[in-house]
Amino acid sequence: MRKLSSWSALALVIATMLAPGVRAAELDPIEQQVAEAVKSPKVTIVHFWATWCGNCKHEFTSGGWNDFLAKNPDTNVIFVTSWDPKPGAPELEKYGLGTQKNLTVLQHPNGSRKKETQMLSFMGLPMQWLPTTWVFRDNKLRYALNYGEIRFPMLQQMVTDSLDKW
Repeated sequence: MRKLSSWSALALVIATMLAPGVRAAELDPIEQQVAEAVKSPKVTIVHFWATWCGNCKHEFTSGGWNDFLAKNPDTNVIFVTSWDPKPGAPELEKYGLGTQKNLTVLQHPNGSRKKETQMLSFMGLPMQWLPTTWVFRDNKLRYALNYGEIRFPMLQQMVTDSLDKW
């Protein structure tokens, strides 16, 4: 097994502290839907993004998400359009995303970007930057990347590590 970098180890420690389990009954409807999905024994990735976010769009233009979804048909991916009143699905379609069987596209009902009213947590976990990417398996948060644009080799390693017995 590959040795974790210090950043990966820190993400693992934070993920373990923050998410001992998700209680769906305490959440709003979109959070309940995602909370049910992350209970899967399959790896489930929850990715928060917005149509106005340059780093989010770069992930699409590089072909990263299309390639990742094709290479990982047993991994469920949920895109949650956040901090954005504009529907995300039409924007994703421009990049060939939305018809993949392992991709679910959701729109968070609170599209506000204003600090006083914007969503700052989801399923009881902090969500304070876009894009944000979480990796779950068996209702446990395995990794949380709350800092921006994803690097797909790193995401692939997280999926592989999440499939290992911990």
